[in-house]
Amino acid sequence: MPNPLRKKPNRAKAKANVTALPKTPAAKKTRGAAVKRSKPKKGPKSLEKVVAGALDDLKADDVHVLDVRHLTTVTDTMVIASGRSDRHVRAIAGAVVDQAKKAGYRPLGVEGERSGEWVLVDLADVVVHVMLPRVREFYNLEKLWDMPARAEDVEQRNA
Repeated sequence: MPNPLRKKPNRAKAKANVTALPKTPAAKKTRGAAVKRSKPKKGPKSLEKVVAGALDDLKADDVHVLDVRHLTTVTDTMVIASGRSDRHVRAIAGAVVDQAKKAGYRPLGVEGERSGEWVLVDLADVVVHVMLPRVREFYNLEKLWDMPARAEDVEQRNA
């Protein structure tokens, strides 16, 4: 049963109190301007250039680019770089993400930003690892992903 003490709002009075703002010519000209985007040049080579530019801008140390197409289907290129401090590592990774977004590439994910010791930026065709030097030395990703060098080591040990 409806509550007799509760009044229903008068919608006619509410509409009477609302006035529409006049449309200005300037508002019509800017409508939709913010959503126009240029399409990026597709391909890992142009994305590599974007990543290299971001790493260079923030002065990343000891940058290595590994072609891992023959080793994995997850990515084509792996970029490994070092930062001098956890703040520097986070700034480098942030710059990579920002530059990629400006170029029209959408990062799939970023991991490790809180600690800043090792930040991974997944850009699909290019995966960027930014690490502190001690973390980089410990995990030694260059040796892990450099299969031809590992095959040569095995051959030397067997000889």
